[in-house]
Amino acid sequence: MAPEDGTAGLFAESAVPAAKEPPHYHGHRDRLREKFAAVGDALPDYELLELVLFRAIPRRDVKPLAKALVARFGSFAEVLSAEPARLMEVEGVSAGVAADLKVIEAAGRRLARGALRERDLLNSWSALHDYLRTTMAFAPREEFRILFLDKRNHLIADEVQGRGTVDHTPVYPREVARRALELSATAIILAHNHPSGDPAPSAADVAMTREIVSVLAPLKIVVHDHVILGRNGHASLKGLKLF
Repeated sequence: MAPEDGTAGLFAESAVPAAKEPPHYHGHRDRLREKFAAVGDALPDYELLELVLFRAIPRRDVKPLAKALVARFGSFAEVLSAEPARLMEVEGVSAGVAADLKVIEAAGRRLARGALRERDLLNSWSALHDYLRTTMAFAPREEFRILFLDKRNHLIADEVQGRGTVDHTPVYPREVARRALELSATAIILAHNHPSGDPAPSAADVAMTREIVSVLAPLKIVVHDHVILGRNGHASLKGLKLF
């Protein structure tokens, strides 16, 4: 039986939960998507990273996390290149978030590699450098990569021959020759990265390149170049006339 003092309506109203306001970051996400549609990748690194994190973390403001990641690793590219274990050292980065970031990195590499398909690499240096920079420049450890080419200078295979420490990767010239013969390559391009950021070749880089050239020369396999990548640019040993 309803109370006679008029409180029934009060009780009924209080039983209806108040409509929740959407979280403050919802409007920010919409605005950031609109900004991306207008300016594309001209966004600051942390905002581009926010867009990536939106789907991985749908119910949280991700701006602080995006800024923390860029502050920790240095740039958008370096965040994507970081090893999952290091990414997960940042509070808020789960295994799932780290995996999503590595998927974006893999997609970027796939796009850059696609630009090289069926092209004469000697006439596509800009695309080649873009690919090598995307693939290697921000890696936390040294990687030694070989691009094997056919007689038209088209890419047969792109292989990492070794991974090392922050400043050294062991390379065995006879293994390079063996793999080139297996692939019937007539030329190769060597590439490795300097995690220090400075792409200037060391004396060891020059000596190793000359040794590979000397091993491959009797086999009629040409070394077109040795490119060294760093976050601060790249260096061409051929351009520097070091072999």
